[in-house]
Amino acid sequence: MSSSKPISRRTLLSLTGIGAASLLAGCTTTARPLPSGTRPDGPVREITPPPSGRTAELDAMYGEMYDGGFVIPAVPYWRIPPRFYRQRVVDPTGEAPGTVVVDTPKRFLYLVESGGTAMRYGVGIGRDGFEWGGQGVIQWRQKWPKWTPPDEMIARQPELEKYSVRNGGKPGGIDNPLGARALYIFQNGQDTLYRLHGSPEWNSIGKAVSSGCVRLMNQDVIDLYERVPSKAKILVRQ
Repeated sequence: MSSSKPISRRTLLSLTGIGAASLLAGCTTTARPLPSGTRPDGPVREITPPPSGRTAELDAMYGEMYDGGFVIPAVPYWRIPPRFYRQRVVDPTGEAPGTVVVDTPKRFLYLVESGGTAMRYGVGIGRDGFEWGGQGVIQWRQKWPKWTPPDEMIARQPELEKYSVRNGGKPGGIDNPLGARALYIFQNGQDTLYRLHGSPEWNSIGKAVSSGCVRLMNQDVIDLYERVPSKAKILVRQ
């Protein structure tokens, strides 16, 4: 895809949160920091689409995006329960601002803000037997990350050997299982091998389907990536 294709207003809007301002540079996004104690993205409210299920706001939020030389397809968000749309809510976690909290049973991820609010995202989680819980640190972040399945996964699915560390992994791209962004969870200085990451499989949001990692829609993981502070604390609650 040529990078010379014009960027539409809808494309620009889709790189933001709920009305939040951001900058578009090249084919990547760069968010302006949120001033402490402010909520420039609008009021705290639950999103309730009309009977048709579609709004201009949501069309912009989950529309087609151009990022890092890739075209991210629009999400048919009206086929997803509205509670899983990205939205600002009253913070239910009680954690310090900048903390990421994954509520596994409810399939929500919260990024706690100052002023008693949090950005909430719908997520997909690991299948029974593959989930991870506890406290860690988002030690590293990557745009369009390479995917290298661990040896345990390759043992279960030998066809993935071609993407092993020994073979250089799978390059970043639309069909990469880690999607547009990955945030790597460490605990006690060690890589847990669990990630927060994007996924093109929008219909997996709200379900337990992955091999332990927490997945978001690509549009949402880009928004989260730009908001989450460096070395953020993360709590995954089972």
